[in-house]
Amino acid sequence: MRVCFVSRRFFPAISGMSIYAINLLRQLVAQGHDVTMVSQYYGDPERARVYGGGPPPPVEGVRVIGLEALGEQSGGDFERDVETMIGAIAAEHARAPFDVLHAQYGYPTGWATLLAAQRLGVPCVVSIQGGDGHWVGSCCDTHRIAMERVLDNAGALLIGGQSFAREVHDRLGTPMERFTIVPGAVDTERFTPGDRAPDGVTRFFYHGRVDRRKGVLDLLRALPDVAGRWHCTISGIGPDVDAAHALAAELALGDRVSFTGYAEYDSVPERYREHDVFVSPTYAEGFSNTILEAMASGQAVLSCRAVGVTDCIRDGENGLLVEPGDVPALTAAMSRLVTDIGLRERLAAAGLAECRRVYSWHAVGAQIAGIYEDLRGTRPATGIDPHIAVTPCRFRAEPHLL
Repeated sequence: MRVCFVSRRFFPAISGMSIYAINLLRQLVAQGHDVTMVSQYYGDPERARVYGGGPPPPVEGVRVIGLEALGEQSGGDFERDVETMIGAIAAEHARAPFDVLHAQYGYPTGWATLLAAQRLGVPCVVSIQGGDGHWVGSCCDTHRIAMERVLDNAGALLIGGQSFAREVHDRLGTPMERFTIVPGAVDTERFTPGDRAPDGVTRFFYHGRVDRRKGVLDLLRALPDVAGRWHCTISGIGPDVDAAHALAAELALGDRVSFTGYAEYDSVPERYREHDVFVSPTYAEGFSNTILEAMASGQAVLSCRAVGVTDCIRDGENGLLVEPGDVPALTAAMSRLVTDIGLRERLAAAGLAECRRVYSWHAVGAQIAGIYEDLRGTRPATGIDPHIAVTPCRFRAEPHLL
């Protein structure tokens, strides 16, 4: 089967969608599919500071096409980039026809892919992920209309869990039966527990986008009152790197906190293995890849009762949960994980066992390939109006946050 996968971000961007994409691409190639990836990227150095930037690297067995988001970088002109994506998909289809198109994120990639599907007569799949489902469509009428057309007309809608599907349903009115639940997954052969010798210091780990929406500033505010001996590593880049450094200095955290910056994906498993507890005080997720990586690496997980987290973490069973934004509760939970080694080990063991049993990329890749096969040869929706009036939107001023 010929598959066109359309990604909004790919390496060197640091993002859960990059991780999701690389693992899915590897699975599709292993299954014998002919895969082309069309991926957006930032070339503007200022915006690249937020996620990482530059053309996507080669992926073995995949034809990779990078498209610099020139419109997005020029005042948030997403519409210009949508036309570029449609053109790239159409050109590749003319070279060798696709059987299915699959977009990561509903906007702008899903919107571009839906319009390309209509133009080419090829079915399309759209994965609703992360902030795309949380707030895109609540920002302006332009993006609301585009999201509604994607949600109404894609051949299949994939989403990470029931809590996330319910949020999109409540916000944009999408019938729940439109969604196919495809959970996050992790490469359990790449992410494995380490054998770090105990030294009496509990090592906390935050990895991902350094963004207040992910709770990283809450984590720093919680640290001064955490009991016992501990050290915290914050790994990643993002829109709040400078704010996080400033807050750490203001709180006089000194050498008890390390900022390690951008991490190449191949180096990430070892970073996990050097730590004991993964802390993700996030306000919302689609389905957290980093939490699954931490579970597979044998870490105890501390997160929040947030959309996209409660689908995989159960408080006191395979992790600890606090309310988003509750800094005193976060401090108390971190203190428990420092002082109660038995609790920490029990949660880590439960998370590891569940991750190996439930969240294998082999199973998830097979599920997605099955969805492709069901759609193969079917006709896409038609009559979709590609024109939407442009209205003011906060993401046109800060498009990298979309």
